[in-house]
Order: sequence, then structure tokens, then C-alpha cells
Amino acid sequence: MKKRVLHKPIIYYGLSALVLVLFAGVILYAHYFGPVDMYAGQVQFVVQPGETKDQIASELHAEGFIRSRFIFELAFAKASHGASVVPGGYNLSASMDVWSIANALFQPPAMIFFSFPPGWRKEQIADKLAQELNWTQQQKTEWITVDTNSSPSFVEGVYFPATYLIPSGATPADVANMFIARFQREFAPYANEAQQEGLPWTEVVTLASILEREAAGASDMPLIAGIMLNRLHNDMPLQIDATLQYIKGTEGDWWPIPTAADKSLKSPFNTYLHVGLPPHAISEPGLGAIKVVLNPEKTSCLYYLHDTNGVIHCSNTYAGQVRNVDKYLK
Repeated sequence: MKKRVLHKPIIYYGLSALVLVLFAGVILYAHYFGPVDMYAGQVQFVVQPGETKDQIASELHAEGFIRSRFIFELAFAKASHGASVVPGGYNLSASMDVWSIANALFQPPAMIFFSFPPGWRKEQIADKLAQELNWTQQQKTEWITVDTNSSPSFVEGVYFPATYLIPSGATPADVANMFIARFQREFAPYANEAQQEGLPWTEVVTLASILEREAAGASDMPLIAGIMLNRLHNDMPLQIDATLQYIKGTEGDWWPIPTAADKSLKSPFNTYLHVGLPPHAISEPGLGAIKVVLNPEKTSCLYYLHDTNGVIHCSNTYAGQVRNVDKYLK
């Protein structure tokens, strides 16, 4: 009798191959989609303004958050729903899988970018802070009235104009201290120079704050600074329109165009009525204006004006100023 040869069922080999494929798939999935380092701690990842998806993927890869830029872009496309990543700081970890990292980038950032230019006053900055940090009116008021610890009456001029990364939950005092600390670092190299010029640092900052508002551009600053110092040395009122704007400014229009009648406004900041500097700065000056105050143009001029094209003209005498008014403004 012929023996029957038992063959393993084909299905057995098929199942074995499927298990191997599935196992390999799980390994590959875990490698490319899973965490890079299960034991990594949380760190801050910063998305700069204007960065593209490809740039974000490249930085995540370079910093060890993901293994594959291509795989991340798949997760990114699923998480984005057509939205863009808000620039700012995000708390990420290499212990997060690629899906979690992509989803985290479409949540509100832990830190936001905030910037303001030279020449803004404290209330202007408060408006923008309240909007971007979702502050209440009480928090906004707290920031405006926070003690700068710089001088009993020096409540303006010590918030350095720059770009900052601010924690989204920062208090008004936290933000004020951040801006002041930056000012102290930036101004420190010029403190000795101010002392050598015989100018207290508060006067330097006040003059620079006026210069930021009064000059039509950086090229005008040296001459205007020289004229302001000449007038101070001659015990003449500065007669600066920007100080009238500071007096009149209100929410919605912090720097209104002054009128002739405004020159009679009763205020210690009115440099048409009072000789010398106003009680404190009228805006937040940048380093450019501070440097110019310490290195003004040497001039004999005591008066100046800007013509209708924004070009500055100066004179040594009031009669010369009147002629310039007739020539350039009438």
C-alpha cells in the first residue's frame, strides 16, 4: 500500500508570512511614527515668523524630535486642516510620537512673539499686549501702572523696543520686568558715556524719547539732538510738538496732531510753557536715538522746522526761523 505524504497546508505558510509582514510593519511604524526617545524631557521648540512646513520639519529632525521629515509632513497635513502654525514657542518632547508633535503645533503656543517699535508710549504697548495675550482691562491697567523701580517718577522710557518671546500666561509685572531687564542690558554700555557727558541717564532717555517722536527719520536725529541740547544749555524752552501730543493722546489716537491752541495746555509736559525737560520720557526710545543724544551734531542752530516734503531746515535766530516758516510752510 502506497504511503500518503502529508503536506503542510498552504494557509499555514500564508499566515506565517502575514505575521512576519505585520510584525515588520509594526516595527517600521514604531520607528518612524513613534517617539525618538521614550525618556526625553520636555523642551521648547520655537517656530519663527514666516517659517514654512518644510523648514519646521527640517528643524524638528535636526533637533531630534522626529526621525523622518516625510512622515512628519504626513502627520502635519492631517493635523493642520489647512491652517498655519502660529509662530511662537511650543513645549515638545522627543518622547512624543509624530502625531502628538504635529497636533501640538496647532494648539496655542506656550510662548508668543511680541514686538513694538521705538517711539511707542506705554499705553500703545498695553493695547497690543492686551490683544495678543488676551488680558482683561484690569490686567491692562495693571501693566500701565506697574512700578518700574527705575526712579520715583520715571514711568516711561525703560521698556526696550524689540521682539520678545513672552509666556502666554505671563502677568503684567512679568512682562514689564522682561522689557526693563532688556533695557538695562542694552543701555548699560552707554551709562559711562552719559556720565562723561554730564548727563544723568534719565535725561538721556527722556531726550531720546522726544527725539524718536520729533525726528522725521534717522537722518534728522543728530541735528535735532544738537538743537535740543543748545536750547537746554541756553535755558530756552524746547518747544517740541511731540510733548503736546503726549499730553493730548488718548486711546484710539495716542499721537494726535497738535494745534496752536495746544501750546497753552496746562501740563508739566508742555515744553512751550516750561523750560527744561518734561518730568519723564514720552515714549520708548531705541538705541539709535540714545546714541545720537550722546553724540549729537555740533550746530549753532536754535530753531528748526520740517517743510512739506519732510526736509529739515534750521536757523540760529528766531528771525531766521520766521523766514524759514514763510519760505517753506506758506
